[in-house]
Amino acid sequence: MTAPARPDIGLIIVGDEILSGKRADKHLPRLVELLTERGLQLGWAEYVGDKPERITETLRRAFASGDIVFSCGGIGATPDDHTRQCAARALGVELALHPEAEVLIRERMQDVAREQGVPYEPDRPDNIHRLNMGVFPKGAAIIANPYNKIPGFTVGTVHFVPGFPVMAWPMMQNVLDTFYAHLFQRGAYVEKSVIVFGSMEATLTPLMEQVEREHPNVKVFSLPSVDHPTYGRHIDLGVKGEPDHVEPAYRSLLDGLNVLKVRLGPELVRP
Repeated sequence: MTAPARPDIGLIIVGDEILSGKRADKHLPRLVELLTERGLQLGWAEYVGDKPERITETLRRAFASGDIVFSCGGIGATPDDHTRQCAARALGVELALHPEAEVLIRERMQDVAREQGVPYEPDRPDNIHRLNMGVFPKGAAIIANPYNKIPGFTVGTVHFVPGFPVMAWPMMQNVLDTFYAHLFQRGAYVEKSVIVFGSMEATLTPLMEQVEREHPNVKVFSLPSVDHPTYGRHIDLGVKGEPDHVEPAYRSLLDGLNVLKVRLGPELVRP
C-alpha cells in the first residue's frame, strides 16, 4: 500500500503595503524555517493586496484545497482590514463575535487601562469598536496570541494570524505543534547535490528525467548561477527526499554525470 498523501502547506500574505514595497514580507522565510525544523516543506505562497474581491477568491481556493494554509494580515478592525469579512464570504457563513475572543480582548483592554493608570471603560466607543477584532466567521476556533491576547482564528485547516511578525510567528508555531505534530518528519528529509561546471541545463535535462523515472520517490533539482561569489558560473544539481531514497538516486545522478564527462565541484548536503 502507498502511504497517504500529505497535505500541501500554503501561505497567503495579505496587504497593499507588501505589494507597494512599503514593507518587506518576513513571513515566508520564517515559515520556511519553522517547517524545515519539523521536517516539512512549504508547497506554495500567494501575495494579495487589500482588494476584498481578490482576497475572497484567494481564500475560497484555500478552503477548497484541503491544504494546511496560514493567512497573515488583514484581521484587524480598521477600514483596510478585510480578511475576516472575506473569509466569511468565501465560506458562505455569517460573522459573529466569538465569545472566547471577546473575553480575551476585554482582558487586553483592562491590561492597557491598568498600564496607563486610567479606569477601564467597557462601554467607551473605542473599546466597543475593538471587539470587532474578535468577530470571526461562525464556526471558527481561536488561535491564542501570546503577545497581546488579541486572537487569530482557524476554520478547518486554514489559520488566520496578524500581519505583525512578533504576533504571527509564535501563533504559527503553536498551530503547527498543536495540530500537525503527526506530520513532522525531523531528520527524514535531505538534499544532496554537486556543483557542476561548464555544462548547460539542456544537456543535463535527459539525465534528470532518467533519475526521476528510476527513482520516483525523490525530486531532482537544478539551480543555475552565473555570478556566485565562490563558484562563479555553475549549476547546483541534486536530489531531495527521504534519506533512504536519496542515496541511490544521488549515486545514479553521479554515475550519469561521469558518463557525460562534466567537471564536478564540491558535493553539498542539506538537512
